[in-house]
Amino acid sequence: MGPLQGIKVIEIAGIGPAPIAGMMLADLGAEVILVERVAGEGHRASPAEFFRRGKKSLALDLKAPDAAEMILSLLEESDVLIEGFRPGVMERLGLGPDVCLTRNKRLIYGRMTGWGQDGPLSQAAGHDLNYQAVTGAVHYSGFSGDRPYPTSTLVGDVAGGSMPLVLGIVSALYHVQRTGEGQVIDAAICDGTIYNLTLLAGLKAAGAIGEERGNDPFTGAAHWANTYSCADGRYITVQALEPKFYQQLVSLCGFDEDPDFAEQYNQQLWPLATEKMNALFASQSQDHWCSIFEGTDACFAPVLSLSEAAQHSHNKARNNFIEDEGILCPAPAPKFSITHQQPGEIVQPGQHTEEIVNRLKCKESTAV
Repeated sequence: MGPLQGIKVIEIAGIGPAPIAGMMLADLGAEVILVERVAGEGHRASPAEFFRRGKKSLALDLKAPDAAEMILSLLEESDVLIEGFRPGVMERLGLGPDVCLTRNKRLIYGRMTGWGQDGPLSQAAGHDLNYQAVTGAVHYSGFSGDRPYPTSTLVGDVAGGSMPLVLGIVSALYHVQRTGEGQVIDAAICDGTIYNLTLLAGLKAAGAIGEERGNDPFTGAAHWANTYSCADGRYITVQALEPKFYQQLVSLCGFDEDPDFAEQYNQQLWPLATEKMNALFASQSQDHWCSIFEGTDACFAPVLSLSEAAQHSHNKARNNFIEDEGILCPAPAPKFSITHQQPGEIVQPGQHTEEIVNRLKCKESTAV
């Protein structure tokens, strides 16, 4: 059982990082009730909807006359609420923070948006790439002279959205434990992405990177921190930042005596050294280079697809992927020494409606 066993979470169905945050809490052992619209007849959730795993589903029309009261009744015995609507929607449904915290002063009210609850863009639509763009994250993606390229959704939605929301919820749970006081969490992808730029911002402040990408070792200018194409069309990566690791990289490449590799931080040597490494790695397959570099201190790794990553010996040894009915799914992280995370099944829409309604009826009859 996970470390959050006993914690009760109400998740108002939505898209993006909020459902992922709910999944993380369920993976950690919390009871997560997903409140979602009544599904059409015969509708079933896809096995690929990982964010539904380990949850319970309550089918409910939030605009129905008694819907708000049902949610409030559930919140009286819950620890956390998660919602991912635009600012003001929950208030219009009669489920704003003031109302909910009046019913349960210990409640943690987690709000997940792209831009935040206030500010000039708070009511604007947006997606992962937009939030990354305005925060500075996209600016440093891509090579010199090329346009910035879209990064994967893990940078904004998950790293900038889900992770800070879950961190906020777990922190607020500790606060409640000490004080008995619940609170509202305003988690925005924009804010979280900027927070994740701490290392990058530090490098810029130190002069290690500038305004333009592609002119420093962190954005593809250095031969010792780059991606390379192999003879089979696959790719490998190296990022030997420290001198002792750089020396091992140079040695394994066979460039010990080459003067173009003698001074790691001499930027005038980088273009020619990069050309030589391009030629070297293009001469053999990815597997060939893995047999030489993998497991050394040359700071090397092959570029793998998701299915290839699941078969990699390191990921298999750490059980980092789960396969169910032929569907590949990321396993919960991090790993705990005592409490073990065991992801549950994909919940079907409305699967637990009767159970939850009966629970509320029992609660009402007991109160009477």
